[in-house]
Amino acid sequence: MSSTDVLAALATDIAAGAIRIVDLTQELSEDTPLLVLPEPFGQTAAFSREEISRYDERGVAWHWHNFTVGEHTGTHFDSPVHWVSGKDLADNTVDKAPLQKLVAPACVLDFSAECAADADFLLKADHIKAWEAEHGEIEEGSWVLFRTDFSKRETDAYTNRREDGAHTPGPDTDAVEYMIARKVIGFGVETIGTDAGQAHLLEPAYPAHTLLHGAGLYGLQCLENLDQLPPKGAIVAGAPLKIRDGSGSPLRVFALVAG
Repeated sequence: MSSTDVLAALATDIAAGAIRIVDLTQELSEDTPLLVLPEPFGQTAAFSREEISRYDERGVAWHWHNFTVGEHTGTHFDSPVHWVSGKDLADNTVDKAPLQKLVAPACVLDFSAECAADADFLLKADHIKAWEAEHGEIEEGSWVLFRTDFSKRETDAYTNRREDGAHTPGPDTDAVEYMIARKVIGFGVETIGTDAGQAHLLEPAYPAHTLLHGAGLYGLQCLENLDQLPPKGAIVAGAPLKIRDGSGSPLRVFALVAG
């Protein structure tokens, strides 16, 4: 089958519903939860919008808004330049992300039961190896998506902030090192950040950001509907806005799933 035939078959199967499209993106609104850093660090902007016109004297036939949003607000993409460990890499900004890397197979690691029992659950290399023993090795060039079901929580339980900071799951250092060795494209999570809420206590601090971005890899945050994806077999597509020298961007992420 030629490449043209493959694309034609894909279009036919999508139209017929033989391939489902699963939206992995949170709704972006004024209510979107934000990552909050301790003082005196700067804070990301919440989503806000200003109406320009709505079929009135400001514009008789059109409705539109200006909007403001942080690069790392809502479902968003992290490029290597987002972290100091990736600041000197070539092509490390969102506008330089190769499109062929933004459509890739996904390995979905379901540890939602463990995260329900322990909000501070740390994904370790041994967890990934156990998953591989059941589902097969993580292929080079894949996204690793960490299912925690945190996206199903109400806002306070989702951010899960306490006096000592957020308590949310994430990867331990050895898990990040293992993913890098597997030559993945990047790591995606349902929580606000790719790191655990208490990742400042790990060595190095914030290993998902420090090690992944230092290796030139990407992050996806604030995903949802990972429970609708198989452990293997889905194709994930998501392209950030082409912001010149951008460190990240909100984006629409979706998955193609057979059946």
